[in-house]
Amino acid sequence: MFDSLQDRLGKVFQGLTRRASLSEGDVTAALREVRVALLEADVALPVVKDFVERVREKAVGQEVLRSVTPGQMVVKIVNDQLVEMLGKEAEPVNLAATPPVPILLVGLQGSGKTTSCAKIALRLREREKKKVLMASLDVRRPAAQEQLKVLGEQAAIATLPIVPGEPPVAIAKRALQSGALEGYDVILLDTAGRLAIDEALMAEVAAVRDAAKPAETLLVADAMTGQDAVNVAETFHAKVGLTGIVLTRVDGDARGGAALSMRAVTGCPIKLLGTGEKLDALEAFHPDRIAGRILGMGDVVSLVEKAAETIEQEDAEKLLKKIEKGRFDMNDMAQQIRQMTKMGGLQQMLSMLPGVPNVQDQLKKANVDEKVLTRQLAMIDSMTAEERRRPELIKASRRQRIAKGSGTTVQDVNKLLKQHLQASKMMKRVQKLGKKGLARGGMQGMLPPGMGGPGGGFPR
Repeated sequence: MFDSLQDRLGKVFQGLTRRASLSEGDVTAALREVRVALLEADVALPVVKDFVERVREKAVGQEVLRSVTPGQMVVKIVNDQLVEMLGKEAEPVNLAATPPVPILLVGLQGSGKTTSCAKIALRLREREKKKVLMASLDVRRPAAQEQLKVLGEQAAIATLPIVPGEPPVAIAKRALQSGALEGYDVILLDTAGRLAIDEALMAEVAAVRDAAKPAETLLVADAMTGQDAVNVAETFHAKVGLTGIVLTRVDGDARGGAALSMRAVTGCPIKLLGTGEKLDALEAFHPDRIAGRILGMGDVVSLVEKAAETIEQEDAEKLLKKIEKGRFDMNDMAQQIRQMTKMGGLQQMLSMLPGVPNVQDQLKKANVDEKVLTRQLAMIDSMTAEERRRPELIKASRRQRIAKGSGTTVQDVNKLLKQHLQASKMMKRVQKLGKKGLARGGMQGMLPPGMGGPGGGFPR
């Protein structure tokens, strides 16, 4: 998300930060570019006008003109205003109510509401240690209730038993009654949607809201719909009264205008972001971190948190012991590649690092193939147990067999072995630094050459 906006603003601010001094004309010209960039990113026009005026007020003042680095001061002002527009601080899902806490999910059909219901349930169980019950109130869409039941089975989350012909309000009441009797902490109510907003939809959602009296009414909106998502949010907020927003498919939206507009237009905080199809692909919305990503400052905090979530302590300790003995084999390399995949792959990791616009440009020009990690794992899986333990055994005939077994070429196998050799050398250097050295260098050794890893060039 925000790729196009990040590219445009990055070029604008690169020009500003290189200058020793700025005139009011320089700031005006830069803000004109910022305005165009925001509009192209699908940000609502009233939001753009208000944002640019707020930045202009501060950017042409004495504070900037007297600054030692006026260009950087302007970037800071833009960053501060972005954070202000996005909501200042992260706002978690509100669970401050007597259990079972009802949470109502609303939105249009196709916005990812049912999948988001399962994602939120899994997140509440894993992070908040809550006992969650999901209930589908969608009696119109064929197999909607069965879909939630299947998702519940996949995530090991309980779902309310389906009673054919039961109306939505009755389902909501039964869910709350079951939740209270069976000791659930949270009840997630997945309401029906429509292809477009109509009076029948709003009446149904309002009736469920009145019956359930939810602690949260969350709008699930598809970020890919751009300006339409903002219009949907306005209507739902006016008719039902929203307390928060869940944006889905943000991994497929390069513009990000919906995220920038919805908070400003409705006054409701964006609480969660759906970042992929898997049930664990759900992130908290942090305005300061998102602003940092947009301006190319990175989001190292989120990267560290993601690493902490995906790295298994036991596996890390085993790897540390092996490295302390100067050993790093193909099994260890596969473990590191899987860890990187869990963290979202190369693009996801790089998007969280500072100074990324330049790196992203290099990635595009170099035609980097994100599937390189999958191919590397296929090659390692095609090796025998002995070959994985002792890569030095892999000579010509073995390389041909591994290439054939993994659907790759001998050149690909050669590159993998070379990368392993370089990583092994780096791990030996890390060995001399001790545990702190491993923490600093472990993942870097797995990055393909030219992206922080040893050697040079990009994988293709």
